Amino acid sequence: MDTIASRDRLTRLADGAAPWMLGLLLSALVLVDYSAGRHARPRDLVIVLFAALAGVTAGTSRRRLWPLFAVTAAGTVLFSQWPGLIVASYYAATRLRRGIHIVAFTAAAAAGLAGMPLLNTALGTGFLLGPDPEVSAAERAFTGLLLVGTPLTVGLWIDARRAVIAGLAERARRLEREQVARAEQARAAERTRIAREMHDVVAHKVSLIVLHAGALEVNAPDAATETAAALIRTAGREALGDLRDVLGVLRAPRAPAEPPVPPPVLHDLDRLLRESRAAGLQVRRHVKGDARTLPSAAERAAYRVVQEALTNVHRHAAGAATQVTLHYHPHHLEVTVRNDPPAQHRADPLPGSGLGLTGLRERLDLAGGHLDADHDPDGGFTVRARIPA
Repeated sequence: MDTIASRDRLTRLADGAAPWMLGLLLSALVLVDYSAGRHARPRDLVIVLFAALAGVTAGTSRRRLWPLFAVTAAGTVLFSQWPGLIVASYYAATRLRRGIHIVAFTAAAAAGLAGMPLLNTALGTGFLLGPDPEVSAAERAFTGLLLVGTPLTVGLWIDARRAVIAGLAERARRLEREQVARAEQARAAERTRIAREMHDVVAHKVSLIVLHAGALEVNAPDAATETAAALIRTAGREALGDLRDVLGVLRAPRAPAEPPVPPPVLHDLDRLLRESRAAGLQVRRHVKGDARTLPSAAERAAYRVVQEALTNVHRHAAGAATQVTLHYHPHHLEVTVRNDPPAQHRADPLPGSGLGLTGLRERLDLAGGHLDADHDPDGGFTVRARIPA
């Protein structure tokens, strides 16, 4: 990227300096032309001033053309000056946008060159810096073709090439915009398809779980069964709420039918632990350091760490004693969830995506934190997160 930026800066500098370099070249050509091959020695001061004026008008020709045309016309009539015709013809071809203007410039330049012998005859040798050299009509025509026709042709070709390049660049930009739009449409269609599948399959099955849990709660034969059914029904309703939020993100944005539920923070951690205990998990909470309110993003990240860790304990080590520790440091919060080895391994572990801890690592990396998760030597498992506070 730095190389591209440096190259672009050099290109802009070169493009901006090009007219002034051309102006310096024009000044040098004027001085060289009038310093050699003349029958009378020129007046040095006048030539220097005229050369400087010609160079300045050429350097500013991208902003204003008429000073260059005026100086070129005066130099052609008074001094038989030819270098200015080359520069003026080139800029006429590249800057004039209407064909009639280019034709008018070409006619004026040709008339000036053709009328020079007549003017010289009428004025004698009264040119300011000496007489116009005696040349034939054929030589005069060839000079006009060389000084006016050639730079006009080159300028028209360069202008047409610039137009083609600009058209290709605009076409490339348009194709890029269309490609981005098509990719966004494809992503939106895929998100809609995923949301539809989740709604039709996952939401339907979770709704059935909630309904059956509610029926079991009503017809429970004992208090323990009623409590377990109520827990399943509550967890299922919360899962439906979370699923609704995910579907809202996947689908096209629209006005919500009801106010969104705020995401859970550390204040909701007690409810999460109660639900885990009700599901048969022996979990205890410990707090170290000076407990305080943290930024909402940090508290949400801490809650998700504990939630994912407890979910993994339920899935792989159901019934194992688990310790949840919140250690408040001056500049960060350390969250540790450790479970003891399970008494016996599940024969049929609950299914999972295997991406829970990966998602947590990505979440904490974005927040500037860090996550470690590994087995302990005694067979337990520890999840440790460092969250900037």
